[in-house]
Amino acid sequence: MKRTLQDLQKRYNSHTSEKRTIGVAMPGPGGPRRGPVGPGMRGVKTPPSKNAKKTAKRLVSYITAYTAPLILVLFLMLFSTGTSLVGSYIARPIINNITDISSTATERIDNLAKILSIMICIYLLGVISSYLQSRIMLHISQNAVQKIRNDLFVKLQKLPVKYFDTNSTGEIMSRFTNDIDNIEMMINSTVTSLISGSITLVGTFVMMLFTNVWLTLMVVCFIPIFIKGGAAIGKYSSKYHSKQQAALGAINGYIEESVTGSKVVKVFNHEDTCVEEFELLNDDMRDKQFKAQFFGGIMGPIMGNTSQVSYAVVAGVGGLLCLFRGFDIGGLSIFCNYSRQFSMPINMLSHQMSTVFSALAGAERVFEIMDATPETDSENASFSADNIKGHVVLENVTFGYTPEKTVLKNISLYAKPEQKIAFVGSTGAGKTTVTNLLNRFYEINSGKITIDGIDIKDIPLADLRKNIAMVLQDTHLFTGTVMENIRYGRLDATDKEVIEAAKAANAHSFILRLADGYNTMLEGDGANLSQGQRQLLNIARAAISKAPILVLDEATSSVDTRTEKHIEKGMDRLMNNRTTFVIAHRLSTVRSSNAIMVLEHGEIIERGNHNDLLKQKGRYYELYTGKKELD
Repeated sequence: MKRTLQDLQKRYNSHTSEKRTIGVAMPGPGGPRRGPVGPGMRGVKTPPSKNAKKTAKRLVSYITAYTAPLILVLFLMLFSTGTSLVGSYIARPIINNITDISSTATERIDNLAKILSIMICIYLLGVISSYLQSRIMLHISQNAVQKIRNDLFVKLQKLPVKYFDTNSTGEIMSRFTNDIDNIEMMINSTVTSLISGSITLVGTFVMMLFTNVWLTLMVVCFIPIFIKGGAAIGKYSSKYHSKQQAALGAINGYIEESVTGSKVVKVFNHEDTCVEEFELLNDDMRDKQFKAQFFGGIMGPIMGNTSQVSYAVVAGVGGLLCLFRGFDIGGLSIFCNYSRQFSMPINMLSHQMSTVFSALAGAERVFEIMDATPETDSENASFSADNIKGHVVLENVTFGYTPEKTVLKNISLYAKPEQKIAFVGSTGAGKTTVTNLLNRFYEINSGKITIDGIDIKDIPLADLRKNIAMVLQDTHLFTGTVMENIRYGRLDATDKEVIEAAKAANAHSFILRLADGYNTMLEGDGANLSQGQRQLLNIARAAISKAPILVLDEATSSVDTRTEKHIEKGMDRLMNNRTTFVIAHRLSTVRSSNAIMVLEHGEIIERGNHNDLLKQKGRYYELYTGKKELD
């Protein structure tokens, strides 16, 4: 079934609806599965408030953090503007000197040479100050953007797993690329123009008053036209630039999912549908970009033409003053120049309004992530992560990914140190959810989870996760060497410890057969390795962590039986002296567990060891004997 543009926007954009839900991301009552899901399996959330003033003020705070350089820039701008205004005013005596028929030609040439020498010196000083101002402002802007980018990335590290489960990777990446690029463009050019333009406006206005009050009043009459025209156009431009950025995030999300799932697209012959859906998003992007660029672009010509009308009126009236009121020709010439200078900053800013609105829309999206609720961490400084034994207890734990649907209902169980606890049941029964709660990827609604008698809410997150190693079905390898990927489990591990962990995981032999052994570079999430080899590296990564608690989430379900046995040998070594939680569909892998929990619809319906559960001839018996297949 083809998806409409509205449906695609809801799925791939986080600004188009008032309510976020996990939606399809929950495969039944079990909730989200391993890690971030594709952007097509996401809901939507409340759009941010469109408060341009608040966003602009917050954006400016990143620039004003550099007080001393800004003061220097302001001084240089004042000096540069002053030299420009004074240089322009010197044209008055030059013109009057040339038109003065009472003096000789030699006198006029001598006066002209002196005045021109002064003008050249003034403009030269202005050029030097402008150059220094640009260099310093570039330094400020680049540091400000670096700070924004760094704050955004730091905040991402503090966000809960739920945020990444419910926001597409492409949408998040769009904040780092397009949105921050727009901010950088604005800070580099528009901020300088805004400050310089404001100084020029004030300075020019003062010089116009000094030159001729009546002509100045005529120029002032055009100011309301500039303001009202700019505000009317800006209202529409701001709205469409926000929509443009949202559409850009949606199209990035769709591209990211399509590229990531390219094999699935080809297997199910979904190419034509992908193209059609992309065209819908692309057409929408084009329409919104057209409107945004149109309203941003017409401001310049409108303001420019209004400025030309103002210039013509001033020149005409000034000519009459020269004829009937004794106004000098040099004064009229420089006033016409000042009137053009007076409107120039307005015209310049109007040309850059498209950049301003894009940057503000981008900044709003960036600040939306910065304002997202981070993981709540404990500040229990007295807790020692080195003394964990691995005694885990769940007491009446109830949890739901959304308030409307409860996934786990009053779950209670315990695992003594070095015990192996298995979870079996239908897909969506809540098995993975239990381990997600153990790591505090999500917060429980009610109940309590303790490790060695300490509520996990009272354990700092870094210490909690340091003591829990996970081996998931879906592995993720980073760009780098094999040794670096294994060491990811404990960054201070020595090369010898890495090799020992690989041996414990049964991965050492295949690593030695690689082109460069432990120094073999892995790219594309380990695309040059088989699924089994990638999983063995994942096990080695968990082994090197030395965590007393281990979670195995269907670690062998995506490999063949022969590879599974190879991996199981590594896992057996890994489980020694650790409290282990095993999630498995292949029940043969849980036979040796101390206790097996059978979950259905978020409740533990059976518990016991393998033999006890077979004797009960209940749900586990049906699953194990195949009398009732696993859903």
